[in-house]
Amino acid sequence: MLKGVGAAIALPFLEAMVPSSFAAPSRANFPVRSAFMFMPNGVHPDRWTPSGLGTHFEISPTLQPLKHLKDEILVLGQLMNKHSIFQGADGHYAKTANLLTCMPIAKTAGDNINSGGVSVDQIIANHYKEETLFPSLEYGLDKIATGVDINVGFTRLYASSISWKNATTPLSKEIDPRLAFDRLFKPFVSNKPDNPHKNSILDAVMDDAKSLKNNLGRSDQDKLEEYLESIRSIEKRITNQDSLKDFESKITPDIKKELKRVNQNIDEYVEVYAGVDVTEKTRLMFDIMALALWSDASRVTTFMFGNSVSNRNFSFLDGVSGAHHSLSHHMNHEAKLEQYDKITKWHVEQYAYFLDKLKSIKEGDGTLLDNSMVMFASGLRDGNRHSPRDLPIIIGGRGGGKIKSGQNLIFEENTPLSNLYTSWLQTVGVETEKFADSTRPLSEIMV
Repeated sequence: MLKGVGAAIALPFLEAMVPSSFAAPSRANFPVRSAFMFMPNGVHPDRWTPSGLGTHFEISPTLQPLKHLKDEILVLGQLMNKHSIFQGADGHYAKTANLLTCMPIAKTAGDNINSGGVSVDQIIANHYKEETLFPSLEYGLDKIATGVDINVGFTRLYASSISWKNATTPLSKEIDPRLAFDRLFKPFVSNKPDNPHKNSILDAVMDDAKSLKNNLGRSDQDKLEEYLESIRSIEKRITNQDSLKDFESKITPDIKKELKRVNQNIDEYVEVYAGVDVTEKTRLMFDIMALALWSDASRVTTFMFGNSVSNRNFSFLDGVSGAHHSLSHHMNHEAKLEQYDKITKWHVEQYAYFLDKLKSIKEGDGTLLDNSMVMFASGLRDGNRHSPRDLPIIIGGRGGGKIKSGQNLIFEENTPLSNLYTSWLQTVGVETEKFADSTRPLSEIMV
């Protein structure tokens, strides 16, 4: 305890508290954190895959930003989300909404959306839900897409979420760094110790929710109410004083120092950097995600660099003069392919930033990255062909010492993506032999 006049503050567990006769805390003492990152529109098919196999591989041109992290990553080849192949036209939606469910989605232009099941991140969230303040955190850069894509007859709602509480309930993502930060950490950087969890977030959005509800059909009204109720159930958890005290005890001086830095950066971003270039915004969101995992606010998070079919303009990059989705339809035109690859490389650079951030945080005799698994993936291989085979997938981190990182692995053609998730669930402690359409765990990635 830290004691003062009439007050005492509980300290978190520190290495200094371990008697000298005991070994330093090992990775086994720390939970495995999970993060799932989605990039829309695929990759340059000829520049993604490294040369060489196993530990003897060379980083590919697109993955050069990860060169210094080669020993911390797994590059996985020939994984396929079988149920993303849809009978009839679909370029993206059936390859995004079910990226983490690996089940067939319902084709609809209406409100009867269905992802086929619970996403893997939410299975993990349910596993840890009694141990953290937030079961999961969902972040991104783009607001929810609405309307219907008349080219393929799908509702754009499928473009906006990879995280599903159940088959019919997608989880909405936070896209504002200030709101994301304040929701978690405002009491620790503000002179006013008001608890951001004191008032329901629903209070702030209720007028908007009522307005929206008046413009929805009966089925959508039910879905909206179900979604709001899911928020209420989480807030019941985070207003529990025992949970809040437990969380507050984990805010060490090192974490508080980083909180102040990030808080200042958010203020500067709002005043100066807000605009077309989303690099600063992305990195602020990643700083918040790292803090959430470090402080154990949550052990599961997702991040969407963009909604499915995102046509974000990347002209802020040198050598790029167009938008993402448009350039992904390169028709093998060399100039477009070059720009397409530069955009992918920008995404990989941001992923490397997040891995570096986790690696810089010491945890026991290792790092936060050692005790994490961070996926970077797209729901299709090549944006020009919309191919769901040989998906571009990277896993960063060692999963608490259970993952053999530093490898390029190419599996049998069309190996189910769900095999990876089966291994993932086993790594974090979920007792299961099967997820979705899996056929076996990927023992090749396990220690």
